[in-house]
Amino acid sequence: MTRQDLGDETTMTRAAMIAAWVLQLLLGLAIAGGGVLKLSGDPAMVEMFDDIGAGQWLRLVIGLLEVAGAVGLIVPRVRALAAFCLLVLLLGATVTNATVLDTSPLVSLVLAVVALAIALLRRHELLAKTSP
Repeated sequence: MTRQDLGDETTMTRAAMIAAWVLQLLLGLAIAGGGVLKLSGDPAMVEMFDDIGAGQWLRLVIGLLEVAGAVGLIVPRVRALAAFCLLVLLLGATVTNATVLDTSPLVSLVLAVVALAIALLRRHELLAKTSP
């Protein structure tokens, strides 16, 4: 196997690599912050999940997924998968904000676009892991 077959950063241009890392750090910080607030029982988060009506267990699950996704963004082996999983999570948040909470979905939608950009920049890593 060559280095390119492994899906490492040698397949990216320097500018794309820098862009991916900057986006990963920004998204990771934003997502980790939200996850920590959910896990710590921040009153605003408790109220938001009461409004959703699914129970506080969902707040804890989402908080864990957010923190795990944020950490995953900095782990080379799983960063592309973490970006894809966060994209799915953020799309769910966007739909929930717009339909259940009747709040603006703009923040979650922007974060979803960032997660999509990371997944696209790192797509060679996803493809390298799935090919025989």
